[in-house]
Amino acid sequence: MSNHLKTFQNMAKPSWLTVSPASGSGDGTISNTGLEHTGRELRTGTVTVTAEGVAGSKTYTVNQEPKPEFVSFDNGASMSVAKDGGEVKITGKSNSKKLSFAFVGEASGATLAESYAAAGKTTANGEEIEGDPGAAAQYNFEVAITVPENETIEAIARTLKVTNGAAVTAQIVLNQTEGDAFLNLDKETITLPWEGTPAQVVNVDSNTTWSVS
Repeated sequence: MSNHLKTFQNMAKPSWLTVSPASGSGDGTISNTGLEHTGRELRTGTVTVTAEGVAGSKTYTVNQEPKPEFVSFDNGASMSVAKDGGEVKITGKSNSKKLSFAFVGEASGATLAESYAAAGKTTANGEEIEGDPGAAAQYNFEVAITVPENETIEAIARTLKVTNGAAVTAQIVLNQTEGDAFLNLDKETITLPWEGTPAQVVNVDSNTTWSVS
């Protein structure tokens, strides 16, 4: 059994890798533990082992498997939108090279921004993100939707889909609260001729059922 002192040069290994112990004597084992890897590509590091009185050093390679490519919305499968509408920012996470956003079905007057933010970079919808940050780690993304005021008395559901251009997709439903019921007449007074006809018309502006008595 060797009595040589063994030391592990931390400067040779990547920061995501922890080795234990940092030194030893004689026969032993080296435990290797990695931090969570959220990038979609394999990452590799090298560990160098040197020993007192031994010329040169020995190395071994550590590979860490990548996280499967994914995309997800922070709000899960649905989120609420106020009846007044306005700009709604939708956030999520991914490690894809590019993202494409689109409505599924009827948008009911909502419009989607032409670009999105990913890893702090502004990128056109459907285009590749500069520097491909998802190769090394997952990133945060944000996309804006402009939603009109809901002038109906029914809730409106809009579905947004994000995809990497292939099989990886996620969807979120934007549930907009129903608007307030209203009733307006375009005249407060009308005058009928003594003959009774022709009829005089009062126009009704409403988003709900109404009756005349």
